[in-house]
Amino acid sequence: MSILFILVGISVLILAHELGHFLIAKLFGLRVEEFGFGFPPRLWSKQIGETKYSLNWLPFGGFVRIYGEHGELLGRANLLKREGADEAAAMAGQAARDPRSFAAQSILRRVAIVAAGVVMNFLLGWLLISFIFMIGVPKTVLVSNVMADSPASVGGIMSGDILKDYSASPDFISFIDKNRGKEVSLTILRGEEELELALIPRLKTPDGEGPLGVVLSDTGVDRHSIFGSLSEGFKQAIATIGMIFKSLYGLLLTLFAEGKVLDGFVGPVGIFGIANQAGSLGVLYLVQLLALISLNLAVLNVLPFPALDGGRLLFLLIEKIKGSPIAPEREAFANALGFGFLLLLMIAVTVRDIVILF
Repeated sequence: MSILFILVGISVLILAHELGHFLIAKLFGLRVEEFGFGFPPRLWSKQIGETKYSLNWLPFGGFVRIYGEHGELLGRANLLKREGADEAAAMAGQAARDPRSFAAQSILRRVAIVAAGVVMNFLLGWLLISFIFMIGVPKTVLVSNVMADSPASVGGIMSGDILKDYSASPDFISFIDKNRGKEVSLTILRGEEELELALIPRLKTPDGEGPLGVVLSDTGVDRHSIFGSLSEGFKQAIATIGMIFKSLYGLLLTLFAEGKVLDGFVGPVGIFGIANQAGSLGVLYLVQLLALISLNLAVLNVLPFPALDGGRLLFLLIEKIKGSPIAPEREAFANALGFGFLLLLMIAVTVRDIVILF
C-alpha cells in the first residue's frame, strides 16, 4: 500500500511540474499542442480547443508540448535554406516567428515558462510540509540505526522501531544510563505490532556508541495554526532545499573524484524501501516523504545541466549574453548527451539499490 501511495504521489508531483509549464504558457497565450498524463504509447486523448489532452500507458509523470518550444521551427528553416528551398524555409521561419510560438517569446517569458515547473514542485513541497504542521504528528523516539553485536541488536531491536512511552530521546537516554548493567524491559512498536524486549545496557561502551548501541531520532511536531503552519513549512522547505544542495554537491564530488555513487544516495528502488519504512510509521510520514521528493525534483530540475530545466535556463542565459539563440542542432545534441548521462547514472544507482536490497 505504501509503494502504491508513493507511485501515485510521484506521478502527481511530476504531473504538477508539467502543469506549471502548461499554466504559464496558457497565461501568455501560447499554443499548447498537447498536455499528457503519463508517457506514450497513447491510451486515450481528447481535443479541447487547440490542445489535445491525453492519457498514456506509462502513468509515471506527464509532458507538455508547446508550439515551437525546442527551436525545431528555426532549425527546419535553417536546414531548408541550406538546401536551397527558399520558399519553404521562409514559411518555416515565419512559423517560428508566430507570436504564439515559444520560440517567438521574449527571454523573460521563456524563462518564466521553463522555471514554472520548478516553482510548482517547491510550492507542493512547501504545502505538504505545512499540512504536516497543521495536522501535527505525535512525538515519538525512533530507532534510526542499530550497531552490530550491540545489546540492542542481540535483544532484537531493529531500525525503524519506535520506543513506546517515550516522547523525547533525552528521557530514554537518562533511563538507560541509570540502569547500566541491569536488565530492562522495553516496549517496542514495529508497524502494527507491539513487542516486549528484555535488554541489558552495557557498563562500558565502545567509542562512538552508547549503552545500547542505537542511534535515536526524535520525530513528530506540535500542531500549528494555518498561518503558523505555512510559516514553519516555508522555513523547513528552505532548510531542506539547502540540505539537498549540500548532498548533491557531495554526490557529484564523490562521483567525479572517486568514480562511485555516494553512500546513502538512493534511486527508485531505494525510494520504495524508504516508503515501506515510512508507511509503517503512518500516512503523515508518507506525506513527509512526498514533500521531500517534491523538493528534490525542484532542486534537480534547476541544476544547469542539459536535458533538465536548469540546462534550458542556462541556454537562455547564453542567448541573452550573446544576443542570439544557440543553434537548435547544438542544443539538441547537448540535451541528448545530458539525457544519456542521467540515464546511465540512474541505471547505476538502481543496480546498486537492488544489490543492497538482496
